Amino acid sequence: MTTTTDAAKRPIPAESAVVAAVAGVRARNRRRLGVVLGAGLALILVIAVIALSSGAASLSPDRVIATLLGQGERTEQLVVFTLRLPRILAAVLVGAAFGLAGAVFQSVLRNPLASPDILGVSTGASLGAVWAILGLGITGAAVAGFALAGGLAVAAIIWASAWRQGLHGIRFVLVGVGLAYVCASLIAWLLARADVRQAQTALLWTVGSVSDVRGDELGLLAAGLVLGCLLVALSARGIAVLGLGDERAASLGMRANANRGLLLLSAVLLIALGTSAAGPIAFVALIAPAIARRLVDDGSAALTASAVSGAALTLGADVLGQFAMPGLTAPVGIVTGLIGAPYLLWLLSRSERKSRP
Repeated sequence: MTTTTDAAKRPIPAESAVVAAVAGVRARNRRRLGVVLGAGLALILVIAVIALSSGAASLSPDRVIATLLGQGERTEQLVVFTLRLPRILAAVLVGAAFGLAGAVFQSVLRNPLASPDILGVSTGASLGAVWAILGLGITGAAVAGFALAGGLAVAAIIWASAWRQGLHGIRFVLVGVGLAYVCASLIAWLLARADVRQAQTALLWTVGSVSDVRGDELGLLAAGLVLGCLLVALSARGIAVLGLGDERAASLGMRANANRGLLLLSAVLLIALGTSAAGPIAFVALIAPAIARRLVDDGSAALTASAVSGAALTLGADVLGQFAMPGLTAPVGIVTGLIGAPYLLWLLSRSERKSRP
């Protein structure tokens, strides 16, 4: 005999259908994310093999693989492990940091133009490095520390200026764009009054390059990326709730400002860390999240896809800069700038068409 209590515990057919539909969507999203991440990692491996094989001392792909497995000759080990592999790892780590930071900025501020390089965080890091070189005469690893401090300082100024009983996305973007122009003007002033040789050294911090990131600096970059990813993971589930607005987020029990602050702080740490190692690699933080959103239609999952997209984009741009034109080498920041500028113009024109009645 069925009791009233047992009948009450049975799910209503309509509710069961909704639960099943939600579970199906989540399963499809997980499968799609797995396919995207697998394809992205495979693309990174292919580009890495091309980068390891190409150059003045060219190696065949089978010799590259043999060397990676510890079966290469001494010269091959020198070329692969000392000269080329650190540059590849730096491009992957910096690109992942930029891609993840850009995805956090755009998701939290709900603006596809809210990229850290456009908002002045990357430019602030460049200003810190250029000021250390040209203003204080500092060289070596300490320059990266000043770059990190510059990015964090600009982010703090943006935060303080945009805070009005809460953090609002539009105000944050406007203040950031204004500070980006201020920092760029200060960099131009420092370069204009500097000695030619010093200016040439500092100029790399305004373009972006992964050619000299190796050793302890590469290890610190990897450790910082892990820390930044952990901080983002702590609050990643709140991105979808923040998209509903602060009032609805509060009604669901979320402290919107605290969650938003932790996410943005994590993104600032990632972008400042990447810039302190490689300089401001333009547009990676803008383009990589856009690619990820088209491939993965899920807020928190798109963060992981953005990191993989950023790594593939940066590594691919670095390889193009090295080998696309024989006899001419371009830093990775130049290549990403050539790719990103048309995309930014297209995005602006598309936004303008959407805003028209």
